[in-house]
Amino acid sequence: MPVSHDFTYPSVTEIRHKNLRFLITDSPDDENMQLFIETYVKYNVTAVVRASEKTYDPKPIETAGIKFYDVEYPDGSAPDSLVRQKWLRIAKENKNGCIAVHCVHGLGRSPVLVAMALCEAGMSRQESIDLVRTRRRGSFNIRQLEFLQNYHSAHLLVRKHPGCLIM
Repeated sequence: MPVSHDFTYPSVTEIRHKNLRFLITDSPDDENMQLFIETYVKYNVTAVVRASEKTYDPKPIETAGIKFYDVEYPDGSAPDSLVRQKWLRIAKENKNGCIAVHCVHGLGRSPVLVAMALCEAGMSRQESIDLVRTRRRGSFNIRQLEFLQNYHSAHLLVRKHPGCLIM
């Protein structure tokens, strides 16, 4: 029996790790933006990150009370240092909410960004790759996979416990 798919709703993958929540989606456009906003509201998204080319007006997202960020980088590639810095700043600033991140199909650029954030939250490189691939099949090309396998985390998203001192 063939599996049916409802193409009226965006392709959505939720990824959770500790206090972090991400929603990887395909790209909205001006015509289906309302469906995406409804999905963002359903998942309590507080920020949307576009990792692909500009294909829609972000004003409806912002009007819905959701922060919007552009972090575009070339399709099929790994993010350069400026993109990495911007993404990690966004992830840190929004770590108490759900961050929706998309590229065109949600299989390359956005999964790479989420895997980086998972590493920064204390997950090993391989664990982050495996989690994203398990949840969003087809994620990462060879170049992106090599980038993630060699990624060195600064643990920028690890929760620190202030006031705790072991002597």
